Amino acid sequence: MGYKILKTNYRTPFGEADIVARDGDTVVFCEVKTRQSDAFGTPSEAVDRRKQKRYIDIARAFLMRAGDVAVRFDVLEVTDRGINHIQSAFGA
Repeated sequence: MGYKILKTNYRTPFGEADIVARDGDTVVFCEVKTRQSDAFGTPSEAVDRRKQKRYIDIARAFLMRAGDVAVRFDVLEVTDRGINHIQSAFGA
């Protein structure tokens, strides 16, 4: 999709972001979720409020070093049908 990968497995005291990338002027924090089936819901449904808060805290830690930039939170669903990229899956 033309993103520039900045970090993978980016660790902070708040947790780990799977992928931190740049999409133009926006820093994108990507959660990658995999499921073998939809029996217990889609991969994106596993990104609950707790995980969203964790990603928001990770973004805050990143921005303390990177400065004031636009941020977006995406979810990448990986299934046997392929990859579904959900842009702006949740907000801060």
